[in-house]
Amino acid sequence: MSSFFILLTIIVFISMRKLYIKIKSPLLLPIVTSVTAIIVILLLFDFTYETYMTGGRWIHELLGAAVVALAYPLYEQRKKMIKYKTPLFIGIGSGIISGIVTGFIFVNFISLDKSIAISILPKSVTAPVAMDLATISGGIPSLASVFVMIAGVSGAVLGPYILKSVGVKHYIGIGIAYGCASHGIGTAKAIEYGEREGAVSSISMTLSALIYALILPQAISYFLSF
Repeated sequence: MSSFFILLTIIVFISMRKLYIKIKSPLLLPIVTSVTAIIVILLLFDFTYETYMTGGRWIHELLGAAVVALAYPLYEQRKKMIKYKTPLFIGIGSGIISGIVTGFIFVNFISLDKSIAISILPKSVTAPVAMDLATISGGIPSLASVFVMIAGVSGAVLGPYILKSVGVKHYIGIGIAYGCASHGIGTAKAIEYGEREGAVSSISMTLSALIYALILPQAISYFLSF
């Protein structure tokens, strides 16, 4: 049964990717349509989430390895990091601050339960890091992954319209915006713009994850100590 769900996930994703390449609409991002298709299949055939995860967990386990593997493109782009260190520092720094501040404002404004609030705050970090941050801070890892996906999908779908409306055209600005706000899903979208945008997005996503991992637990401990 586990092999069936692994195969199902791969087939659905490849099919949705082909559909996206053919139609090229932000609303048809493979991550969105694949998740929707799998949910529909599970509901139609009355499969539970636990049953699906007998195979899905093996794909999930690869996320951690994928994050570690980001060290390689980061190393490959080291010259770009040095050359554009100032805009990268300012862009990534402002992105991280904005993400953390708006997250705390949101969870305090609507007075969420502490565990749910902690699960929301790592929304702008790639899923494995966000789930680990939620775990060590007292949140709910599975819920954190949901908010990560929401942030990633919304950024990839709305990003082209937002960047166009504010006049961001330089590849560094585009890459930082997607990498900082929408992690892996945003990076996949940035690659559609070009290799340079994808590289900068990868740098932004990786550095953001590292910095978030260092400062977010302390920020949660200080600001949510109730």
